Amino acid sequence: MLAAPVTPTTEIDLPAMGARARAAGYALAALTTAQKNAAVLAIAAALEAHTPHILAANARDMAAAIAAGTDPLWVRDRIDLAQRMAGILHDVRSVATLADPVGHEFAHQTLPTGIHVKKRRVPLGVLGAIYESRPNVTVDIAVLALKTGNAVILRGGSDTLHSNLALLAALHAGLAQAGLPTDAIQYIASTDRRYVLQMLKLHQFIDMIIPRGGSSLHTFCRENSTIPVIIGGIGICHLYVDEHARLDDCLPVIHNAKTQRPAVCNALDTLLVHEAIAAEFLPRVVAHLGPAGVVFKAEARALALLSGAAAVSAAGPEDFDTEWMGLTLGLKVVSGLDEAIDHIRRHSTQHSDGILTEDPARAETFLNAVDSAAVYWNASTRFTDGSALGLGAEVAISTQKMHARGPMALEELTSAKWIIVGDYTPRP
Repeated sequence: MLAAPVTPTTEIDLPAMGARARAAGYALAALTTAQKNAAVLAIAAALEAHTPHILAANARDMAAAIAAGTDPLWVRDRIDLAQRMAGILHDVRSVATLADPVGHEFAHQTLPTGIHVKKRRVPLGVLGAIYESRPNVTVDIAVLALKTGNAVILRGGSDTLHSNLALLAALHAGLAQAGLPTDAIQYIASTDRRYVLQMLKLHQFIDMIIPRGGSSLHTFCRENSTIPVIIGGIGICHLYVDEHARLDDCLPVIHNAKTQRPAVCNALDTLLVHEAIAAEFLPRVVAHLGPAGVVFKAEARALALLSGAAAVSAAGPEDFDTEWMGLTLGLKVVSGLDEAIDHIRRHSTQHSDGILTEDPARAETFLNAVDSAAVYWNASTRFTDGSALGLGAEVAISTQKMHARGPMALEELTSAKWIIVGDYTPRP
């Protein structure tokens, strides 16, 4: 049976939602892996059954976004679910096949006092997720939270409200089918932004805030939250083409990194090219990516090598600090590896940066020196993704250095407790 649709509300009691989430979290923490996997598969079945309703709601959101003047490329990449439902269902079902980190014990020691010490992975408790567009995030976060025994309170963007509420109805249907409390996955069904600030102060019920969106959202959460915040998802991503790279093979990698999904955080923003190959290679880059609609912002040396190219203009002072989120690519000629690393250190957001080279020593220097969450050697930055890295899905890409870094999947949604076992042992 299809679940009744969830409707937007004007007044929401967030503390009551938090209390229900905390109670649901206690129930989830007691589940076995088999029970959680059965619930994940029930959600996949419910999403499949609800697909016509989900896509109808999603079409409503897309139409509203287009009518409001949103770039159609953004709408297709950030809102459209029709092209992604098969992938969403696959990712949900794959989560049921992944190892459950909850309960895993590690760091075993028996100390001279006779006590045995170990650590055990446990759920974080209640997650709070605040995100923009991308309604697939609703499913990713909900399913990964469930698999790790965490309850979650979601707050998506106003441009995808109908999509998210349709997805929520399916998620609740799956939970009900599995005999689990629907309070395990809750959604703030209002576009009023005052609830975001209230959510950030709900430290008595929420254990971690996960923002997914632009820099303004991350800054707002970091500056206003009384709850720990995972920062990330803002990507100014680079590829450096070394003089020893196989240039013919570089072109499809660059094309993929820039054009496959240009509005996502792991899309390429800046291409750095060694001066020894720049005169030959940069015109080839422009010719290869231009037909896909890419336009280029080139610094002075690169611009001089591309004079007359219609899609190329001079880079402004802020261009190399811009996450383009579209079909714009920065170009810069560098003297070598050291200048490339220096440029990345000054302009990167420590998300995803890579080198294209046949020289292992230079690659190793780059991989060690570039302090990003994901660093690449001869591969597209587009692989910074939970599914692409074999994690099933992700809740966010963390660029911080505490607790979790890079794609946040199952293990990153757990904490650890110390287990100490004695034989009625007093401390000496």
